[in-house]
Amino acid sequence: MARDFPRSRRIEDQIQRILSDVVRGEVRDPRLANAIITAVRVSKDLSVAWVYYTVLKVEGEAESLDDAFERATGFLRNRLARDLTVRRVPELRFELDETVSNARTMDRLIDAANEPEHGPDDPDDDNPQDE
Repeated sequence: MARDFPRSRRIEDQIQRILSDVVRGEVRDPRLANAIITAVRVSKDLSVAWVYYTVLKVEGEAESLDDAFERATGFLRNRLARDLTVRRVPELRFELDETVSNARTMDRLIDAANEPEHGPDDPDDDNPQDE
């Protein structure tokens, strides 16, 4: 029976699920309270995992989260070693996921483009001389 997706994809899903639970419930650092793990990507040899996160509610908090994740990396790898089904736990690299902020920016641009202009009326509309 063929599998629907490769082993690396299953490992990514496992890492995301485990890290999400650990960050939400076991990490004591208050800076990580608003952090959400959005995606995980692993290298082909499973030696490195890039963990993408976003921040809810607070603007400008991402800089402090870089340091918080850096400090919690050992604890998080230890928890992964306990729960993950691989021989070697991948090195964790945390990166801010810009998708949410980019989506907000795009929404604002679309809204601004769809708003009617409040400038002076177009002179072609008020000039019946063309008839």
